Amino acid sequence: MKGTMIIGLVAGEYTLYDFDKQKKFKARARGKFRQKDLFTSPKVGDYVLYNDDNPDSIIITEVFERTSDLVRPPIANINQALLLFSVKRPDFNDNLLDRFLSIIEFNNIKPILIFSKWDLLNEEEVKVIEPIISYYQNIGYKIFRFSKFEPLDPEIRALIDDNISVVTGQSGVGKSTLLNKIDNSWQLKTDEISLALGRGKHTTREVSLMPAGKGWIADTPGFGILEFEGMDEIDISHSFVEFFELSHNCKFKGCLHEKEPGCAVKAALSEGKILKSRYDNYLGFINEVKSKRKW
Repeated sequence: MKGTMIIGLVAGEYTLYDFDKQKKFKARARGKFRQKDLFTSPKVGDYVLYNDDNPDSIIITEVFERTSDLVRPPIANINQALLLFSVKRPDFNDNLLDRFLSIIEFNNIKPILIFSKWDLLNEEEVKVIEPIISYYQNIGYKIFRFSKFEPLDPEIRALIDDNISVVTGQSGVGKSTLLNKIDNSWQLKTDEISLALGRGKHTTREVSLMPAGKGWIADTPGFGILEFEGMDEIDISHSFVEFFELSHNCKFKGCLHEKEPGCAVKAALSEGKILKSRYDNYLGFINEVKSKRKW
């Protein structure tokens, strides 16, 4: 991490951090950026050049090439995503989890799965959710459990070092609580979820990066809808890691694992080796991408 990085953006004013000078300051973007879209305008996480000839009006002049680029949340150069999901209140949402994973994998960002609110489950509910969580662990994802009543797993804090991470997930799952446990000096505002609406209150308003240990971590607004920006059917199929691994055994190259004969993914599904909800979500995503292309 060298040079200068955007660590905050509020109402068109950027907060920059210069690693060489070890200081942060405010800046504005050069006018040419105002005509660009969400993909190319400067965003939190970008490494930039700036002109400080006038200390009272520092201007961002260039944005360096990005290693990753998310639209929702709008943040760049993240190499690790802590995907926080509750198992209850709000209820576990496998469709949203698979959607997150697909987009994160497509953007070459390492996902870490953290599941919260286990204390709200009864014994029968635990029996239902455990096999699902185990499936994601078995296909290679690092899994953690998180509770506001227990100390933070030290491995989570260790994973943040030397990385630029984003904490994201559905509203009301405990993102601010998790961040406060990572560093209690932040004292981020937290709210319980609305029992009437069944979802959390939006306590985080802007995307910002904060130093955490030897790394940086971002808090993002809660949301429940993600688009497959820039992704086609092949991208979707490659982003399902276990499908991609099995696809080498499919009869046809470029198999999308729908109705093609000799499909290794469908064979694994029939043998119970693939989680049915994950395959159903996959088909839904494929159809979603296809339908949008028609427009």
